[in-house]
Amino acid sequence: MKKLSVRLPDSLHRQLKELAEKEGISINQFVSSAVGEKVAALMTVEYLTDRGRRGSREKFEAVLSKVPSQERFRARAALGSPAEGLQLLDELDSNE
Repeated sequence: MKKLSVRLPDSLHRQLKELAEKEGISINQFVSSAVGEKVAALMTVEYLTDRGRRGSREKFEAVLSKVPSQERFRARAALGSPAEGLQLLDELDSNE
């Protein structure tokens, strides 16, 4: 295990100490956990970005076509495709 010396503003150190006490852990444990969470989050973003580059829009569309219209609309909205989302809303309206 490596040792790391970090300079923190007094206010941040105070907050860190209070939070660690609330969690019932040492400041070192709190910082180690926080750093681990941040590293995991950044690695996840990197992984998903890389995976997205390798993905196939055609295969995605093929799978998505098997999903009910309402769920497809939600997926389109999440992808930021307003025109396709509106087309799906029309499809939902015609099915009612």
